[in-house]
Amino acid sequence: MPSLLITGAAVATVDPSGTEHRRGFVVVADGVVAAVGAGDPPAGTTADRVVDGRGHLLTPGFVNTHHHLYQWATRGFAVDAGLFEWLTTLYPVWARLDATDVEAAARAGLARLALTGCTTTTDHHYLHPRDGGDQLAATVEAARAVGLRFSPTRGSMDLGASAGGLPPDSVVETVDAVLAATADAVARFHDTAPGSMVRVGAAPCSPFSVSPDLLRQTAAQAADLGIRRHTHLAETADEEEFCARTFGRRPVEVLEDLGWLGPDVWLAHCVHLSDADIATLARTGTSVAHCPSSNARLGAGIARTRDLLAAGVPVGLGVDGAASSEQGSLADELRQMLYVARAVGGPDAVSARDALRAATVGGATCLGRADEIGSIEVGKRADLALWDLTGLGHADLDDPVVALVVGPTPPLALSTVEGRVVVEDGRLRTTDVDRAVADLVAARGRVLARG
Repeated sequence: MPSLLITGAAVATVDPSGTEHRRGFVVVADGVVAAVGAGDPPAGTTADRVVDGRGHLLTPGFVNTHHHLYQWATRGFAVDAGLFEWLTTLYPVWARLDATDVEAAARAGLARLALTGCTTTTDHHYLHPRDGGDQLAATVEAARAVGLRFSPTRGSMDLGASAGGLPPDSVVETVDAVLAATADAVARFHDTAPGSMVRVGAAPCSPFSVSPDLLRQTAAQAADLGIRRHTHLAETADEEEFCARTFGRRPVEVLEDLGWLGPDVWLAHCVHLSDADIATLARTGTSVAHCPSSNARLGAGIARTRDLLAAGVPVGLGVDGAASSEQGSLADELRQMLYVARAVGGPDAVSARDALRAATVGGATCLGRADEIGSIEVGKRADLALWDLTGLGHADLDDPVVALVVGPTPPLALSTVEGRVVVEDGRLRTTDVDRAVADLVAARGRVLARG
């Protein structure tokens, strides 16, 4: 693997001390960070490729903690609806997807993530239509093609409309089928080696689409398999009312009762939390995937990120599914996180560096990979993003981190995953974007025609 030397850039390492260099260097060798420091590299430092980073900011690659990649083929539906109406509108559309459609949607969504600084992403694929093919495998293949580090989750729903749940019966599975499919996904794709490109998790969908039995059994299975767990929680007031009516408990209490909190769990959204809920998440070491754009788009509310961070709850950022956040840009979520927190908490609620930390090491913590990615430190994987701050939108901003977070999204000059170039000069180098667009449009056409 070619070695790489980046010189002259501002460097935000996002290490535990928050080390930053106004002008620094990073050396990459064998897919890992071999050296990082201020000023010029030591005399005699060589590399196969040298990049002049003057006028640029080097950050860790961003880590996306919540997505539904299949939704990229169904953007623009129910744009004025809340979560439950949005879901009931889209469930019948999603039920028509097959693996070919999912691969096209996933490749487009992953390409968008890559072009906005993301180097690692998860995916929550919880909908498995009958005769829809191997859709989880389709997402894994799309991630391989785009070149992103991938943490797919084998999602599930077993509580259909006839049993009091929200999804139609045609897209739910039995508990036994879910457990068998999860074990199969782990056997085929899960790689525990250092620097692995694929790690699989278990992800029942939400308290209003899965049974308590499914949650209990997936928790036990995940422990046996040594994999992480993910689900939606406390996204809307409707969900809070559903849990009160069905279980007599708040959503966080429901999960704790079922053994579904802990340091191996990360939860999407967590908008509607009480002080006691936040204390419970902190006590159990549970992480939160904050999705500010999606929460705003669906009118779900604003997560209490300031209080979560103050309590010591790890917080990462997520773009969420493209049918509830059509942008699909992780870089934009940093600004959204800062803005929505300040809208309710004042100008000191969240800083630019809080947002950068959530997008990097916070996300890595959610995915259980903070020992390998999320910061620029010697020995960590070389997942990097180099942002061009020389143009009209940024040249007069003295603080490069503020320029990245509060200014317009800068051009991405270079990104690497495991030291391999994924984006260069704003162009994806791993897959054909024009073909991805054509395949996406064709997939959407097929899905709509099946209606």
